[in-house]
Amino acid sequence: MPEYQLKIQQVVDYPRCRIYRQFIRHLMDDRSIRASGGSGLFHFTVLCSYANFRTSYRRIDGISYTVYPGEWVCTLKELSQWFRTRFQCQALSILERLQKQHLISFQTLGRGNVIRYKIQNWPRHNTVLEYNAPCQKDTGFFFLPVSVVTDLISTDHCSEMDILLDLWVSAIYNDPQVEGSELGPVVYLRNGTGKPLVNYSELAARWGLSRTTVGRVLKKLGDADYISLMTFPGRHGSVIYLKNYLSTMFEVSDVMVDKEEVAMTLNIRLELPEKEDINHEPTQMEHEVIVPNELACVSKSNIEIIVQKMAELLVAQGISCFECPLSRYKLYPLSDDCWEKFLPRAREKPTDRFGLIILCGDKKVANFELTLSPIVEN
Repeated sequence: MPEYQLKIQQVVDYPRCRIYRQFIRHLMDDRSIRASGGSGLFHFTVLCSYANFRTSYRRIDGISYTVYPGEWVCTLKELSQWFRTRFQCQALSILERLQKQHLISFQTLGRGNVIRYKIQNWPRHNTVLEYNAPCQKDTGFFFLPVSVVTDLISTDHCSEMDILLDLWVSAIYNDPQVEGSELGPVVYLRNGTGKPLVNYSELAARWGLSRTTVGRVLKKLGDADYISLMTFPGRHGSVIYLKNYLSTMFEVSDVMVDKEEVAMTLNIRLELPEKEDINHEPTQMEHEVIVPNELACVSKSNIEIIVQKMAELLVAQGISCFECPLSRYKLYPLSDDCWEKFLPRAREKPTDRFGLIILCGDKKVANFELTLSPIVEN
């Protein structure tokens, strides 16, 4: 019998994002996240979460309505509760705005108390089923086009709910085109660089908000356990990872993302102590580090700090040799013969490459490659 291995990915080239109805219900019930105003992304997503995949019927005030794929029928009171509007006329204004953008079409029934709406281009992004059956509204998922999300958030200032949904749709997982996505679901704005690093100025321009407001909203989402925000020094920017993404999207256990591991993956500089601090407080290593004289370009004290940082990351990945006090670390220089050929971007700045052998007594148990790129600041 053949064996298969399932590979879980959320790739950047896929034009749609799978959104689970249960996740949208959770957002609708979370009153701590503001949904008022905004670009309409949250409201459009809520409407999509109720749309039918097949023909069904709904009875309101004794009248039975036929609901076709991509449609739903609800009362104006229900719609106002979904949108969290104080007055029902505000919910109608939101529908009119989405209709002007050619995203939906709607009509009022029952003297204005019943709303029938239809999602435009629904069959293009979601499969339409030919048979008639009741359609569950709190289970299953639907597809939301990334292009629609981009269009909506660029029309007006984004609400907190709009921002959260934009981050969710922009998440990439385990795609080699995006650095850091193998560690966890990372937010990537599809700017063609392959790097998830963003700064508040980019996010402010994307969401139509000030940098201060962006920082406040991201901190709020982080405190609410929706995201993990990692800020790096200098002009590197920040990286945003989503929490509870894997359990919601793929029904697998979520992963813990370590900031140091992200920095190593994205080639972000490692902060080393000042020279005077090294002289007064030498680093105490639990393992023996063998550094030959050929590696004089980096001081032995700094090498020990770098190796210790790397050991902490590899221990977190389950490599037990780095926890054993009997292990020894041996570094040696590597040739640069093929370096220019395989990594052309390294031509602009000098790069030091070392081999790192893990020894258990005299026996070699693991072999790694360590790359150091010095950063010179003006």
